[in-house]
Amino acid sequence: MGDSQAAEDFWLFGYGSLIWKPPPHFDERVPGYIDGYVRRFWQDHRGTPEAPGRVATLIDRAHWETLTDHHDAPGERVWGAAYHIPSSHAAEMREYLDIREINGYSIQYTPFHPAPTASNPKPNPIRCMVYIGLPENPQFTGPQDPQALAEHILRSKGPSGENKEYLYMLETALLGLSDESGDDHITDLVRRCREIEARAVESATAESDERIGSKLHRVGSTEEQEEVEK
Repeated sequence: MGDSQAAEDFWLFGYGSLIWKPPPHFDERVPGYIDGYVRRFWQDHRGTPEAPGRVATLIDRAHWETLTDHHDAPGERVWGAAYHIPSSHAAEMREYLDIREINGYSIQYTPFHPAPTASNPKPNPIRCMVYIGLPENPQFTGPQDPQALAEHILRSKGPSGENKEYLYMLETALLGLSDESGDDHITDLVRRCREIEARAVESATAESDERIGSKLHRVGSTEEQEEVEK
C-alpha cells in the first residue's frame, strides 16, 4: 500500500468487538449490514496459548456452503457497524487496526449497506474495509459442535478478560443496532452458556445445602441428645 493510499480516508466494518468497542478517531458511525458472508465463532484470538478463546470471524458464504455446519443456516445479512476514519488519522488508524486485528485476520473490502432511516430510506452502499479470518489462517478452527463450543468459551480467560463476556457483549451490541440485527448463531451460543452457568450454580448450591444439612444433622442427633442427658 502506497503512502498516498494509506493516508486516504476510509470506512471500516465491525462485526465483532468493534461494534461496542469502536476504534479511536472515527467521526461517523453507521449501523448496517453486508451480504455474502456468514458470521461464526470459529476463530482463536483470546484466552491463552494453552486455552485459546473463540471470537467471531466471517466466512465467505460460498465457502461456508461447502462445510458441514452444526448450527442452523444463517440469514442473508451480517449486521454490524461501519466507522468513517478521516484522512487526518487514516495512516495512524491502519497501523492501530493491524495491531488489534491482524492476528489471523486478513483485509478485504466489501459493500456495506447502511440501515435505512427516516431521512434516508434508501442509502447508497459504502465500500468498507473488513478484517476476516480466512480458512487457511492457523487460527481458523472451522465448524464446531455448538455445545462443545459453548463449554470452551466458558473455560477460556486471558489478558482481554473472560471469553464469555465477549460473546455476551456481542449479542447485546447486535440487538441494539436494529430490529433485524439479531444473529441466531450468537444467541444460541449465549443460551447454551447461560444454561451451563445456571446448572453450575444449581449444583454448587445443592452441594452447599448438603454440607450444611449434614452438619446440622450431626449436631442435632445423638451427639446433642447425649449432651442434654448429662
